[in-house]
Amino acid sequence: MKNFSLPSFPMAFFALLLWLLSAVLAHAQEADPSSPSQLEQHVGFPVLGAFEDTLFSVYSRLGSLTAEERARRITERIQKISRNGKYIADSLKVEELEKAYDILYGHDIIGTVSPGDIRDEQYDIHSLALAVREVINQDILRYQKETSMEALLKRIALALSTILAAVLIIFLIQKATKRLIKWIYSKGNGLFKDLNYKGYTFLSWEKERSLVLRAIKVLRWVFILILLYLLLPVLFSIFPFSEDWSDDILNWVLHPIRSVFESTLDYLPNLFRILVILIFMKYLIQLVRFIFREIELERLQVAGFHPDWAMPTYNIARFLLLAFTLVLIFPYLPGSDSPIFKGVSVFIGVIFSLGSSSAITNMIAGLVITYMRPFKIGDRIKIADVQGDVIEKTLLVTRIKTTKNEVITIPNSSVLTGNTTNYSLQAEGQGLILYTSITLGYDIPWRKIHQTLIEAALATEFVEKEPKPFVLQTSLDDFYVSYQLNVYTQQASRQAHIYSLLHQNIQDSCQKNGIEIMSPHYRANRDGSASTIPGVEGD
Repeated sequence: MKNFSLPSFPMAFFALLLWLLSAVLAHAQEADPSSPSQLEQHVGFPVLGAFEDTLFSVYSRLGSLTAEERARRITERIQKISRNGKYIADSLKVEELEKAYDILYGHDIIGTVSPGDIRDEQYDIHSLALAVREVINQDILRYQKETSMEALLKRIALALSTILAAVLIIFLIQKATKRLIKWIYSKGNGLFKDLNYKGYTFLSWEKERSLVLRAIKVLRWVFILILLYLLLPVLFSIFPFSEDWSDDILNWVLHPIRSVFESTLDYLPNLFRILVILIFMKYLIQLVRFIFREIELERLQVAGFHPDWAMPTYNIARFLLLAFTLVLIFPYLPGSDSPIFKGVSVFIGVIFSLGSSSAITNMIAGLVITYMRPFKIGDRIKIADVQGDVIEKTLLVTRIKTTKNEVITIPNSSVLTGNTTNYSLQAEGQGLILYTSITLGYDIPWRKIHQTLIEAALATEFVEKEPKPFVLQTSLDDFYVSYQLNVYTQQASRQAHIYSLLHQNIQDSCQKNGIEIMSPHYRANRDGSASTIPGVEGD
């Protein structure tokens, strides 16, 4: 056996590979129905008549001409003969030619009918050629008839009549509109009534009349525009050369309406899903609100859960349920999977995150304050240097009304980071202790001073008798003793008034008991001058 040399073996292998590849491609071309020869056998190319409508189709190649080229040439010849005003039907003939039939007009060949064009078993090649000849003849005769001077004059007359009818309808619309407006003005306010709700007028009868009149005018122009729009396709449909324009104009409106209608029908299942989710979530939120409302009214008690937590917790639960509802219905919203919808969602999210950092801080602080329970609405509190009654508490801010009727708004983040003094928290139970200090000399017995101050406290309105007021001696200074009077009250919001009454009663009680309230420095420089104790009123 002869051995293969090293260079000859790769060449033989490469040749074998090329042969296999060519065989595969040839087989694929024979089996592939999309190849040009297969397409010509299965796909027909239309032959158009004088009015650009399809007369018949050509399916097979003939000589060097493909089916598409044959269809185009036949179309051009038919349209050329149709536009010649001297058409004679008897000159259109069928002539046999070697298993095929030529269709002639005079001595000119319009086209050839071959066996490959037969697609219906009831036709043989001769009957098919006669049928094609008749179709071409009828199309040319119809074109000649419809483009004759008599037909053109009739169409012009019909078009003018249509225009006159449209003008008459527009005139009637204008006249009817004017009469309707005049009738509405003549009735005055008899046709319209003020739209009221609990004393507030949402819409007066003059505005109602104005809106109705404006709507009538808008509807008038809508009807006129619709009429003009419909007039164009009617006019175009009268003349053969513009019939296609009529269809195009109608499709400008009908196609979008059809698309919207079909899209609406396709969207109905998703719409039902959204409605079911919304209805379910609505009643779920109502159930959650009912439960927390019962807790707030203390009809339902939960261990460790305070009643004043109920509505804030309900608001949080409601927000979470609404967010969950949005997540559930989002995939069913129209256009939710489109890039534009997603881009807008991302843009809104970025804007929200950039612009709401401080708001979110205050919201979190508001939630923490709610569950810390440092104060409630109506409490007398002090935050930093602001003292007053709490009149509003939201997730973002706390509003305080001072004793001077000033309403001060404090962000919840400032409330959370600062110190809060609550005067009302223990006032209704143990009582809030109010205290004031007075300095008196060593020459006055302290027991007498204690008795005088307690007597003044007991005479003060809003001061509790029990627990009893008490006095503390807070310091023994060089020239005087500091006495601190402490009283109990349950009226934390009346501190200013109580302090004023208490100081008045201290003055009266000291005067009654012969105690002179004065500065030690003033006492040292008096040099025997009269006492500063005022006389009894009426002396």
